[in-house]
Amino acid sequence: MLAKLELYRIFNVVSRNNSFSKAAAELYMTQPAVSQAISKLEKELETLLFNRTPKGVTLTNEGKLLHEYVNSALGILDAGEEKILEFKNLRTGLLRIGVGDTISRHFLLPYLETFHIKYPGIKLKVLNGTTSEILAFIKAGEADLGICNLPVYDEQLKVIPCKEIHDIFVCGEKYKNLTKKPVSLTMLMKLPLIFLEKKANSRNYVENYIKEQGFTIAPEFELGSHDLVLEFAKINLGIASVTKEFCLDYLDRGILYEIELQNKIPKRHVGIVHLKSVPLSRATRKFIAIVDPAIVH
Repeated sequence: MLAKLELYRIFNVVSRNNSFSKAAAELYMTQPAVSQAISKLEKELETLLFNRTPKGVTLTNEGKLLHEYVNSALGILDAGEEKILEFKNLRTGLLRIGVGDTISRHFLLPYLETFHIKYPGIKLKVLNGTTSEILAFIKAGEADLGICNLPVYDEQLKVIPCKEIHDIFVCGEKYKNLTKKPVSLTMLMKLPLIFLEKKANSRNYVENYIKEQGFTIAPEFELGSHDLVLEFAKINLGIASVTKEFCLDYLDRGILYEIELQNKIPKRHVGIVHLKSVPLSRATRKFIAIVDPAIVH
């Protein structure tokens, strides 16, 4: 089939030039080699494709019919090759990222901007969800990678820590007196607490730490977004469990105040997660390298 495809390519060039010699020059072949190739194709098809004259060659009626199909087929093949090159050179493609609202806003956006500037032909699809939902997207093949709150423990997934973060408690003006000295967990548990919903990985991390210290939390409010947690604390509805790096604006402007614990919650990370068993696309590898240039794939 490949040999015949080459014959069709030669046929197409001869048809366009109406000349064996001109076709030979374009193809960097000898004229006898071009003539021989056309004769071989005619023999295989058992059809005369060209009228030979002293002034050159012209297509027969059969040749004209074949040329329409060959020209169309070769055009499609050329377009396919061009598309492959576009994918290879990241001029086209799709990158699907699973991520939550808060991490999108406070971590992901600058990297998305950089990636889009470098590779404007790559379409970006962002799937919103909690960490558990993001992991489900990845396993279902709906997302190429996820960016979520760690820790994540799953043998099917490769986890790449990217940004160190710290879980803290904050309060509004009403509870500002609690910021004068470190607070014990015993004292903290007596206060009205504001947490994210149980399905949030960051909530589970803090809750597990508190359980390890011998306490059980009973939040006054369990909310669906980090922003809402901050707003509830702002209007003095309680003491909020939040990620410090994602509420710096509130702290810097004196809208909220950090309550120092006697025993600080251990640090954790935001990280990239993807399937171990599925090779990463070139676009995915490039994006990961933008987020963390030290990572080699």
